[in-house]
Amino acid sequence: MISSQTAPPVREEASALWKLAIPVAIATGGQSLMGFVDTIVMGQLSSTAQGAAGLGHTLTISISIFGSGVLQAVGPAVSQAMGAGRPDRARSGLWVGVWLALIVSAVVMVVLATVPLLLPRFGVPAEIAEGAATFAWWRLPGMLPLYLFSATRAYLQGLGISRPMLWSIAIANVLNLLLDLILVFGTDHWSGLGIAGAAISTSICTWAQWMLLVWALPKAPSGVERRFSWPPLKKALMLGVPIGFQLAADFAVFGVVGVLAAGLGSTASAAHQIAMTVSMLTYCVAVGFGIAASVRVGWGVGAKNPAAIRRSGIVALVSVAGCMTLFSLAFVLVPQLLARRMTADAEVVRTVSALLVVVGAYQICDGLQAVSNGILRGASSTRFSFWTSLIGHWVIGLPTALLLSVSYGLVGLWWGLAIGLWLVAIVLVVRFMTLDLSRIEA
Repeated sequence: MISSQTAPPVREEASALWKLAIPVAIATGGQSLMGFVDTIVMGQLSSTAQGAAGLGHTLTISISIFGSGVLQAVGPAVSQAMGAGRPDRARSGLWVGVWLALIVSAVVMVVLATVPLLLPRFGVPAEIAEGAATFAWWRLPGMLPLYLFSATRAYLQGLGISRPMLWSIAIANVLNLLLDLILVFGTDHWSGLGIAGAAISTSICTWAQWMLLVWALPKAPSGVERRFSWPPLKKALMLGVPIGFQLAADFAVFGVVGVLAAGLGSTASAAHQIAMTVSMLTYCVAVGFGIAASVRVGWGVGAKNPAAIRRSGIVALVSVAGCMTLFSLAFVLVPQLLARRMTADAEVVRTVSALLVVVGAYQICDGLQAVSNGILRGASSTRFSFWTSLIGHWVIGLPTALLLSVSYGLVGLWWGLAIGLWLVAIVLVVRFMTLDLSRIEA
């Protein structure tokens, strides 16, 4: 835990941050890896199937991310409770997360069941729209375990426990690959389910990873409140709903671009989904640092230590900038090499290569905005992040993307998104550096 008197030395803080960030990044990346595997497996069927499954996955993520954001309210509550030396209050926070998961999953499932029906109205070809809808609908049974997993993971992260997350994600991914091969392609005596098979596989594995995490929970301390109670639930909603809207604003703009890409044809749709999936994998590393920063900052808030809060935030920002720079160099220097590893279609390879250069251009800012959001969540400051994302992505980024697409097509759309990301990152970093940390309360 963090002392209430002084900030840890930089080396000690960096060590603690990386020890938490790396497992969390792997665990977060493991969740996205299931969608990545689904997309790659679909590429073995056709570019149309790959584009449809990818669009369905993007829609699922774009819609479900709101609930994941709401559940992130569990993390700051747990870490602040641990910083204050209250493990009972931390475990009670997990149960608040369970009740949140039940409520949020019901709302999100209604939206996810409805939105795919609107795809034809946006010019998405019928075959791609039908495949995307099939994928999204078969992901519905995985929404509740997704949110229960988020709550349970947030609790373990707040305690500084990471190994169970790695095991649950690793087992779920191996199972997902095996089920994909069986359910998508079938066997000698069965033709398989195609796109539906990939979605069913991911839903099954989402249940599996949550149950594995529950099995690894430590024994509950005495004094834990498990019953439904409105006051703590209201407090969690006040913190979590802005996070949910902020993440929804971030991801939904990519979902809109995915729909626009689908309107450009199967090649553009497949290329967009591949680039999006790759971008999300590297973003998971940034999320890992953001969650680790949230935990470290939350401990500082609980211990009433502004110096520790500032030190934790700065170390996290520097760390993620260095890490994302390496990804940026890879995307900019060898985009074709990476693209050929993900599709055999020569036309798709050319388009993906151009998009990966754009992905490389926004890696650093993607990391900075993810960590800045984590820092502000740890400090229970979430509304500013929402408004910054809304303005940066929707008022500036998306109109710029549409303007650039007139001359540069799909690549222009992505450059517009990159501009929005850079603006959001800059504003959030400035917000943290100018925040009066002495006035933050747990």
